[in-house]
Amino acid sequence: MEMMSSNSLLYFSLTLCLLFVFSNATDIRYCDKSADYDVEVKGVEISPNPVARGQPATFTIAATTGQALSGGKLVVDVSYFGWHVHSETHDLCRETSCPVPVGDFVISNSQVLPGYAPPGSYSLKLKLYDGNKHELTCIKFGFDIAFGSGSSVADM
Repeated sequence: MEMMSSNSLLYFSLTLCLLFVFSNATDIRYCDKSADYDVEVKGVEISPNPVARGQPATFTIAATTGQALSGGKLVVDVSYFGWHVHSETHDLCRETSCPVPVGDFVISNSQVLPGYAPPGSYSLKLKLYDGNKHELTCIKFGFDIAFGSGSSVADM
């Protein structure tokens, strides 16, 4: 009984932490609003926000799955004012621990955006595929690259 209480307390604490972290999360949209995706995305956090050119940025995605995932890939497409400017593919197991068990999990990717990236609003489309190339989810969200070195438009 005591172990069950400890597990419940741990789960409750983890849930509260995730709610706190993602309370200021970026607004996301599913690519197909009528699709029944196998992976539900709970939120996206971008740090720092806005992103600073030439500085590390971390994109963290909280999601849940009803099936265990032994592998897969993430396909990322970035657009700037509607123009496609960048694509990349990542191994799912490099972005989260595999196998991904049934339930909540987090995908996190950190990288330095090029110093020559123009400031402004960008949109990102992320598709997650399992090892059999079955699309598990597809989301879209926006992010901003700051003017200057880490300043935001609000600071001007």
